[in-house]
This record gives sequence, C-alpha cells and structure tokens, in this order.
Amino acid sequence: MTQASAFGRKLGQFLHLKDAPPSLITSSLRGVELAVTETRDDNPVPGLSGSFTAEDAFVVSLKLHDYPDCELWENGKCVMKADVPAGATYLYDLKRDPRYVIDKPFHSLFFYLPRSALDGLTEQARMPRVGQLACEPGVGHDDTVVRHIGASLQQALRRPDETNQLFIDHMMLALTAHVAQAYGGLRPCTEPNRGGLAPWQVKRVCERLESDLGGKLSLQEIAAEFDLSISHFSRAFRISTGLPPHQWLLRQRVKAAKQLMTVRDLSLSEIAISAGFANQSHFTRVFSSVVGVSPGTWRREAQGAPESEK
Repeated sequence: MTQASAFGRKLGQFLHLKDAPPSLITSSLRGVELAVTETRDDNPVPGLSGSFTAEDAFVVSLKLHDYPDCELWENGKCVMKADVPAGATYLYDLKRDPRYVIDKPFHSLFFYLPRSALDGLTEQARMPRVGQLACEPGVGHDDTVVRHIGASLQQALRRPDETNQLFIDHMMLALTAHVAQAYGGLRPCTEPNRGGLAPWQVKRVCERLESDLGGKLSLQEIAAEFDLSISHFSRAFRISTGLPPHQWLLRQRVKAAKQLMTVRDLSLSEIAISAGFANQSHFTRVFSSVVGVSPGTWRREAQGAPESEK
C-alpha cells in the first residue's frame, strides 16, 4: 500500500535522505495527492536542508524525536532557533520556502496538505474557504488529534500490506478537517443530520465493498457513485451500519473467513488470503480483536478442527 509519492521524493531530497521514504496516499476531491510520510535519519549529513518548490500547500509535521536548538529558515533568512520537543505539531507554508539546519538525528511524520484539499472540504460543506493557516515560525502545538492520527498512520506505514485504502482515506479526511478547524478558523459543521443512506444505497455500497475485500476501493470512488461528498457519505454510512466503511470492511473479512473455515481442507493461511487479509498474521490479529479468540481456537470450537491448526 505504501509507495514513493511525489511528495515523498521531494521530502527525501529536502532532508538529504539516501532513498525516498514511502508514503500513504489519498486524493483530494480535485484529484490532487495528499500524503503522509515518515522520515528518520540517525546519522544525517550536517548542513542546511534543501528547498521545496514554492506551491500553495502546507506541511503538518508531528515530531517523534526531540530536536534541540533547531534553526528554522524562511524565504532565505533564519527566523528562529529553539528546542523542538517530541510530540509537538508544527505547520509550514510551502510558499515561504521553509528550511532548517540538519545537524542532529531526526524522526518525524510529515503530512502534505495542498490548498485544493482545504478548498474541496469547504466547498462540499458549503462554507467559506479557509484563509491562511496559523503557520507561525517555530510555534509548536500540543495537538492530541494529530498525535492520535499520526500514531494510527505510523502503524499503517509499518504494515502497509495490512492497510486498506478506506482507512487511509478516513484518517486523512479527519486530518484535513481538523487542521481546517484548529488552524484555519473553519467552524465545525452545524448542518442538521440528514440521516443515513437509503436502503438501496446501503445494499449497493455493501455489495461493492464485499466484492473488494482486499480494500483497494477509495472513499472518493464510492461516494462519487452516489454523487455525495466523502464526508457526507462516511457519516451516512456510519449511521446506517453502525461502523465507518473501513471497520465495516474488516468485519466482512472476518465473516468471510468464518464461512471459509467450515471447509476443512483449507489452511488458515489460504483462508487469510481468500478473505482479503495480507497474511495469516494479519488475519489472526484482526480476527482475535473482533471475535475475542484466535481463528484456530474458533475453528476447533465450531467445527472440531485438528489441534495442529492453530
């Protein structure tokens, strides 16, 4: 699921990394790429970082490692020198040519957020566009939402084969909305709840998701079929089914696996792949979390499978 996004390649050059770091990617409503990328270098080559091409986009950075005495530059000038603590969130405006002196080990998550993603969000909500984000040089934020989203996506970056596109889309949509509200002044949506999907829509969506247990479909593709915004579709789907799309998909994988486990001559590894899991280990973790027991235990209890198949 991870790949070297255009942003990941630029970020690798910016930080003088040997290889472009992998990214998790989703698309904005206008087809522009959003990405989250984890970067780390325990033995960097000292010097000033590279530059990004100036564009109407922002970078949200979650620091995972203390970086004392950080020297930040904007528009060719040093604008601050301060300690950067682990867990803090910083915002950068790529129109200002943000750079910093790399002279110590670093470890961060970077979220690439183009202006078009913010504009698409406000257009769908029929609200005024977000103006300038609060990208104050050297000002870190104690942002629990970004930390939570970052921790979830960090796990996804480390287990890319086990991550479905619906989950990535869901988390990046949540990040975009949070940044717009917390740093762009967008008010939370107060429109009346328009309820769930129509029964025929629920049936059609569920059939689409069940036909793609591997999780390649995106929220944008599914929402577009019903001429709905991604946020409205996600909210309506949750009202109708009780779960967000990515969690509903995991439950369907578990359901399919239970059905396959009634076939005695199929191994658990074969069942895992057939039900849309990346591998048997992924299958065991998800199944145990949802059902409360391992697949092997469930199969033995339900069907009397041999003790050797755990």
